[in-house]
Amino acid sequence: MDHVVPTGQGGGADRGDRQDPEGSEDRRDRTGRGDPADRIDRADEKEHAGREDRGDSSGAWDDGLIARRAIEEAAAEAGVGGVEKRAQPTRIPAPLAYDGPLRSRLDALRELVGLSRARLDSKTLSEAGRVLDESAARRRLSGQHTVVAIAGATGSGKSQLFNVLAGVTISETGVRRPTTAAPIVCSWSDGASGLIDRLGIPGRLRRRPLQSAEAEALLGGLVLVDLPDHDSAAVQHREQVDRVLALVDAVIWVVDPEKYADAVLHERYLRPMAGHAEVMFVVLNQIDRLPEEAADLVLDDLRRLLDEDGIALGEHDEPGATVLALSALTGDGVGELREALGQFVAERGAAARRISADVDAAAVRLRPVYATGRRSGLSEEAREEFTARLADAVGAAAAGEAAERAWLRNANRACGTPWLRLWRWFHGRGEQVPTGRLGQRTQADEESTARQRVEQAVRRVSERASDGLPTPWAQAVREAAVRGSQGLSEALDELAARAGLPPGRPPRPGWWPLAVLTQAAMTLLQVVGGLWLVGQIAGVMAPNLGVPVLLMLAGIVGGPLIEWGCRMAARGPAKRYGLEAERRLREAAAGCGRARVLDPVAAELLRHREVREQYGRVVGVGAGPR
Repeated sequence: MDHVVPTGQGGGADRGDRQDPEGSEDRRDRTGRGDPADRIDRADEKEHAGREDRGDSSGAWDDGLIARRAIEEAAAEAGVGGVEKRAQPTRIPAPLAYDGPLRSRLDALRELVGLSRARLDSKTLSEAGRVLDESAARRRLSGQHTVVAIAGATGSGKSQLFNVLAGVTISETGVRRPTTAAPIVCSWSDGASGLIDRLGIPGRLRRRPLQSAEAEALLGGLVLVDLPDHDSAAVQHREQVDRVLALVDAVIWVVDPEKYADAVLHERYLRPMAGHAEVMFVVLNQIDRLPEEAADLVLDDLRRLLDEDGIALGEHDEPGATVLALSALTGDGVGELREALGQFVAERGAAARRISADVDAAAVRLRPVYATGRRSGLSEEAREEFTARLADAVGAAAAGEAAERAWLRNANRACGTPWLRLWRWFHGRGEQVPTGRLGQRTQADEESTARQRVEQAVRRVSERASDGLPTPWAQAVREAAVRGSQGLSEALDELAARAGLPPGRPPRPGWWPLAVLTQAAMTLLQVVGGLWLVGQIAGVMAPNLGVPVLLMLAGIVGGPLIEWGCRMAARGPAKRYGLEAERRLREAAAGCGRARVLDPVAAELLRHREVREQYGRVVGVGAGPR
């Protein structure tokens, strides 16, 4: 691995040589005893070693700042007679604060992940979980600092630009590739230790820029990270780039005239990060190698490529990526970048914008599992269709017809002529009279428990309920319906026996006794008229055929007329009796189907509605997508 060059040195020996006092003295002679950068670098190393020996990881950031101040104070004390001064305590910066809309979106995303864990796999929710973890971690750290990474391809000159911005040679540059082997950080102010710890950059790779009032005023709060080449041949270098890019607040992409259109850069980084345009700088470096008109053409083509990548360009005070052209070698355009970067850092909004863009990206990835753009749910029509199918499966209509026939048979028995009833009894000997429950359980008994009809009804309602839902939620709805259908056929079979007609004869209306008495009177007239005629034939009574014949005719004609009238009058009550029996059976079947199938399906739909509303809050709209 390449060694990082200390502050103020273009190339240095291994730091382990410093354990040799004579070697250290030789180096001081070679580099010059008056070189402050070398002394600062050695003080930085000693301070870091001392902190490691003490196991102190909670103090001020070990970036060489303490060593620098110690040297400056020692020099000042020597100038005023060596009066000892005590170092001022480091002020802990205030943590980052998110505004109301961003907090609301993060809360909604957290609620969304919680509601979805039972329905979605961990891989689908991993990016959303990462955003929540990183947003919480970033919020606990300094809100006065902005972490900006400089990224680029091999030979783009990003390390040279890093050194120019720092005002001192920190990151090694050269023709050997890859040159930068590990991220190097440089901070312009105190209090950034937590942020740098989060990046996983050790103390030996932490530096301070050249101290000046102008730089402090312009870039105060900036934490600049020089990354390895994103197209490095070393896999670990690319892994470090990806890891740090996921943690920084903003990024400066450095491209050169030869690789600005590189497919790896655009397809792997720029295009996926199009939503992060507001926290992105794209710098065309090495314009000193191009004629002026050629530099303009290359810059315009770079803007065109960024537009094709979907990256909004921050032109005319519009939010978007800042695109600049410069030369880190000659310094042309560096001042413009430094000014834009200073204004960007001074706004103190990059971290929140980065988190907001991460939430947007997570929402885009989750959209297929929460929103399809179609209306979904269990309509009233689907419920009624399911109830009708269950009623058909349980034989509710047939049970109602059987109840109606039973009521009519009972009316015929009560109001029919004795001779007709005797004739029916004679022909119906040995046959079971299908009254009450037996009348209900005929052919419908086979159809009510038909598993095929029940399964078809469940399958149909699950398809209609899941239509338009994203795949995971549609699957959850279908599984809920299938679980509810287990044992449904048997339950409906038992229900048909309990909810059908009660055993025995159907109830009689109030006019039945009068009809029975009238029919009995007609029979009595027939008997009286017949006995009268027999008496006349036997000579017991005086001959008079008119009266007995009239009595017999009245009884013979009146009996069937009364029976017919009662039958007509019984049709209405019989119809109502059958409809009532059918209604009870339909309601019982509907209640069983609702408890076993519709309610679990509705619960899944309600859960999806809740997550859809939460997803709507995540994407920043008032109502969830339909």
